[in-house]
Amino acid sequence: MGSVGAKDVPVLIGEDGRRIDGRRADELRPMKITAGALHQADGSAFVEWGMNKVMAAVYGPREVHPRHLQENNKAIVQCRYNMAAFSVDERKRPGLDRRSQEISKVIAEALESVVFAEEYPRTSIDVYIEVLQANAGTRCAGVVAASVALADAGIPMVDLLPSVAVGKVAGHIVLDLKKEEDNFGEADMPMALVPQSGRLVLLQMEGRLSKAEFATALDMGVAGCKTIYGTMKQALRDRYNVTGSDPTEAGQ
Repeated sequence: MGSVGAKDVPVLIGEDGRRIDGRRADELRPMKITAGALHQADGSAFVEWGMNKVMAAVYGPREVHPRHLQENNKAIVQCRYNMAAFSVDERKRPGLDRRSQEISKVIAEALESVVFAEEYPRTSIDVYIEVLQANAGTRCAGVVAASVALADAGIPMVDLLPSVAVGKVAGHIVLDLKKEEDNFGEADMPMALVPQSGRLVLLQMEGRLSKAEFATALDMGVAGCKTIYGTMKQALRDRYNVTGSDPTEAGQ
């Protein structure tokens, strides 16, 4: 979140309560998910979410590299999140920076919490997330893409893992921040949860929220995740022409 002069801040919430792109406070950006977008990966997914374009590929379970990371009683989940140098307007140095390494670790831990890793001891499930175009919320898009890719690879999971960011913009709690709202807003809270149990497996926050604002944001995020969950399931149904069964088992 940048610090600029007040005269440089765009009008983020209009007098009619609509946001800078015309959305309501609790409205998601348009989302399209394509499962199985890559043929050479064990599982893959391409997510178009607003102006974000994110590809995820899953390989494994396979031999662990480096070998010393091997776990005797379960698989490990390794994640590599990367923003392409051309994904943002400003110049970005190619390769993994500290932010990408931090997000990689956070996503790996979130995914490992829903994967039945004990089914594949002494192996690695490798997840690659490539941000091709970025407009805020890329870690959430990465979680969504990776979760669908894991299901596409036939990796058994507790459930799919929807993710979304909630924030505070011009004094209002809003769902699914876009770039201007993320840059000039007062708070940003990405989250991911297991829909059927409501268990949060990722929750971070930058900025400040009051206790009441946090409760409102959490409720809004849970509702947003449930909507995204439906889109994720539909992507897998479309991929496998599945009707009336659990799409997370479609790749098995």
